[in-house]
Amino acid sequence: MDCVVQNEIILSSLKKSGKVAVMASEEDDAPIWINDDGPFVVVTDPLDGSRNIDASIPTGTIFGIYRRIVELDHLPREEKATLNSLQSGAKLVAAGYVLYSSATILCTSFGSGTHAFTLDHSTGDFILTHQDIKIPPRGQIYSVNDARYFDWPEGLRQYIDTVRQGKGRYPKKYSARYICSLVADFHRTLLYGGVAMNPRDHLRLVYEANPLSFLVEQAGGRGSDGKSRILSMQPVKLHQRLPLFLGSLEDMKELESYGDVQQKVNPGYEV
Repeated sequence: MDCVVQNEIILSSLKKSGKVAVMASEEDDAPIWINDDGPFVVVTDPLDGSRNIDASIPTGTIFGIYRRIVELDHLPREEKATLNSLQSGAKLVAAGYVLYSSATILCTSFGSGTHAFTLDHSTGDFILTHQDIKIPPRGQIYSVNDARYFDWPEGLRQYIDTVRQGKGRYPKKYSARYICSLVADFHRTLLYGGVAMNPRDHLRLVYEANPLSFLVEQAGGRGSDGKSRILSMQPVKLHQRLPLFLGSLEDMKELESYGDVQQKVNPGYEV
């Protein structure tokens, strides 16, 4: 229910702006055409981590912004709404997330670095608190659901075993930090370095993987599915799922060097 309310709030705001042609959301089966003259397309996960709300664990909103493809204007609304929403991440003009935690933080990029703003509750303004964020080239933290260790492919198990013993390319033992809230785990990784990952086909390319990969690349990191760069992928459907690995450039290179890191089986638990 919280996701539905958040989705309606975002849709209402975008309608009032007059700037958005299409909104594509995790909460809707298909993209919604809003305005024939709107120059932008918005893709969003309105409330990431919503299962954690009752436990007061941090949640977030993820969004990406594209330009409307004017060459598609002659098509029927449903068709042009879908095609506008299925642009590759390389065509993003902006992306961001809002983290709802001990502070409310808006982290965004317009293609010239990644910057974070913190909400001042006394004025209602977002104040620039983290200018031009640079993810450390290597961290000492990995973020993943370790309970699924025995479901992982051999390459991923070897990587995790190696770095937490301090036997990887970085000669210090890694620590595990896992909130199970994508925005929260990604925000920590962006500031402290390391890798945040979900190795199974679970996260959505269009409105989760693409925006966060855009942000981490603008901060000097990398986003991939364990093999290929996320922003180079062409989405084929709105709710397309994939493995997602986000983090420091050197950590990501080391992880991908193990080859077999994508989990292809999901025994005993929901997708």
